[in-house]
Amino acid sequence: MAQILTPRQAEELHRALIAYLTANNLTATATALRTELNLGEDVFDPATAKKYEGLLEKKWTSVVRLQKKIMDLESRNGVLQAELDSSTPTSRQNKDPVAWLPKSPARHTLQSHRDPITCVAFHPVFSLLASGSEDQTIKIWDWELGEMERTIKGHTKAVLDVDFGGPRGNTLLASCSSDLTIKLWDPSDDYKNIRTLPGHDHSVSAVRFIPSGVAGGAGNLLVSASRDKSLRIWDVSTGYCVKTLRGHAEWVRDVVPSSDGRFILSASDDYTGRLWDVSVPNPEAKITLIGHEHRVICCAIAPPTSYAHLAAMAGIKKPPATSAVEFMATGSRDKTIRLWDARGTCIKTLVGHDNWVRGLVFHPGGKYLLSVADDYSLRCWDLTQEGRCIKTLADAHGHFVQCIRWAPSVVKEVPATNGTDGANGEANRTPKKASGAGAAGEAQIRCVIATGCVDLKVRIFAN
Repeated sequence: MAQILTPRQAEELHRALIAYLTANNLTATATALRTELNLGEDVFDPATAKKYEGLLEKKWTSVVRLQKKIMDLESRNGVLQAELDSSTPTSRQNKDPVAWLPKSPARHTLQSHRDPITCVAFHPVFSLLASGSEDQTIKIWDWELGEMERTIKGHTKAVLDVDFGGPRGNTLLASCSSDLTIKLWDPSDDYKNIRTLPGHDHSVSAVRFIPSGVAGGAGNLLVSASRDKSLRIWDVSTGYCVKTLRGHAEWVRDVVPSSDGRFILSASDDYTGRLWDVSVPNPEAKITLIGHEHRVICCAIAPPTSYAHLAAMAGIKKPPATSAVEFMATGSRDKTIRLWDARGTCIKTLVGHDNWVRGLVFHPGGKYLLSVADDYSLRCWDLTQEGRCIKTLADAHGHFVQCIRWAPSVVKEVPATNGTDGANGEANRTPKKASGAGAAGEAQIRCVIATGCVDLKVRIFAN
């Protein structure tokens, strides 16, 4: 057999073997080996033996550690290769917003809150982000610079949700809290509290501005969801509750309006989601989404750009008409995400998260759905591949990830309108900004995502 070791390496190994055998009281074997190797006392004295004692064990454990490291690296390499095989080439991703997905590390990590962060929302025009926390405050950040602008105080208990929007040409910030109130703040007047909306009988868990449309008119409507099992629609110009929606049997956790303001999707602890037509005088749940095995925490309405992919997943040859609500998504404590059609049929269950699913947002390009959960991760699901999970940011945060929003798209030559930051950051419903590329009215996707976490951090993922 050909020699693998050099003469010097072989000599080192022999001496290490003799030292190991001697140290473990295997003297007969050690003596026999020394005799065969002609290593007498003059060559291998006690001092030399001491020098080589423990060397064999050290080499052995080093090899084991290296083997484990190699296996870990091979596993990571396999994951990265699979991700590369199933996604658009990086060079193209960076140039094509439709194919962009977030990657680690985050561009900015924003820290100032003293308790877990519950919600985030982008300003429709400026590079500002609002975050709400259990520390009872709202903080305004410049997400491009990664700097905090101000702290807003007024709520007396945890802030559970925030949203930018409001009447045409007048962007407001809405917040809701465990103190049973909704508050309206004016960004153009140093975020002065201009109105407080009381009426709910328990914690107000979600709040969204309703885009102007069939139900909204001037875009002055706001919808809220509460632990009192109801949803309420408010006129922000008067502060009056104009409609109360009842139907859920438990805490209503989340709510999202459709892009035309006609429909509202809600998620509840009663294990269901419900779609409401609020354009009629006495709204009732149009459909009820039944299938989750635990509380439904979050929901999102799919943008029209995703209809073709979701229709294929549902087995429909021709994509549906351009209705504002053809497909929806819900996330639950059962660790799954469900995709639904407009008839309330579950067309796909996405399994992959290891803990409660906390937030959902459709990619404005239509190809992906993004989710965050209590397993500390952000996951990207490819709607063109039957909802396959093609990317996981396992280190998105260091604790439960509670919220996610996508920055609103930019639309050229369209004045600031209803200011609504679509449901859970869905960019197709977001307020429009009077700048950007392309023809008039053509949306330009902004590749910016914000997440908030129990680890007291807001993270900005951007291209």
